[in-house]
Amino acid sequence: MGADAILSVRNLTVEYATEASPVVAVDEVDVDLAPGEFLGVVGESGSGKSTLLFSIAQLLNPPARIARGEVRFGGRDMVAMNENELRHLRWRDFSVVMQSAMNALNPVTRLSRQMRDACEAHGRRSPREIRARSEEMLRLVGIDPIHLRAFPHQLSGGMRQRAMIAMALLFTPQLVIMDEPTSSLDVVAQRSLMVQIRRLQDRLGFAVIFVTHDMSLVGGVADRLAVMYAGKIVEMGQTRELFAHPAHPYTRGLLDAFPSIQAVRRRLSGIPGTPPNLANPPAGCRFQPRCGFAIDSCQLIDPPPEERSGRVVRCIRAAEVSASAS
Repeated sequence: MGADAILSVRNLTVEYATEASPVVAVDEVDVDLAPGEFLGVVGESGSGKSTLLFSIAQLLNPPARIARGEVRFGGRDMVAMNENELRHLRWRDFSVVMQSAMNALNPVTRLSRQMRDACEAHGRRSPREIRARSEEMLRLVGIDPIHLRAFPHQLSGGMRQRAMIAMALLFTPQLVIMDEPTSSLDVVAQRSLMVQIRRLQDRLGFAVIFVTHDMSLVGGVADRLAVMYAGKIVEMGQTRELFAHPAHPYTRGLLDAFPSIQAVRRRLSGIPGTPPNLANPPAGCRFQPRCGFAIDSCQLIDPPPEERSGRVVRCIRAAEVSASAS
């Protein structure tokens, strides 16, 4: 664990129990997060992004379970904690913003009551202090405090997501974990919310783990990116370097599927095939059946993570991939 890391994940493996044999959805993941850092986790649906997020937050439900590994937050292993110990950390030291605010918020309770319940569950404050804090947080995310009287269905999608972020920041946590919070919003609202999140982070200093399938969404705000495929992090590094010189064929495929952030006209291309069935993954590199760089060795070797110029890559042809993208 780095001396300055607020979060350190080591050898994290998550399994889903099935009638046949366990399905590994997160496979030996390692990641560190520095205070105030913005880490984007990207990949196709089914790559293990959300499972990784919920395992870090210790919010997995059966049939999912952490088979092995450590999740150290502030030096303490959360995997070894009981629910009572975790309750004292959640919301105060780290919080989670769910994918759909309409599902996360209580539809029959006013926003003021939901924020009050969160405050009362994690600290002792007077009704006046709770009201003042709730108003302060709403203003911080660009919502008029008059909407404290509103029910969730009376707010727009963007306002509901910002209200969830306001609730997540009630205790000014050190870490905020976000599971595709912009997925239900239009492009303009997505951009507005991303700018708002980055401004809040710069102002308050909390770290962010942001899960998304859209690389272009986090390209301008994330400090680092972790690219997941079939339960593994196949590439991780500084965002600008990863966009400029992807070293894994899957990362390159994801980038080729989105318009250039430099507005350079080029033909877009998708990644052939589909992600593997994790109940029966292919031998060797899990991406090789879809990879244009694959050679015979790729069917035999499951490449270990290797550090290359400050980034971590799982590919035996990383040098060729990076050179071809230059």
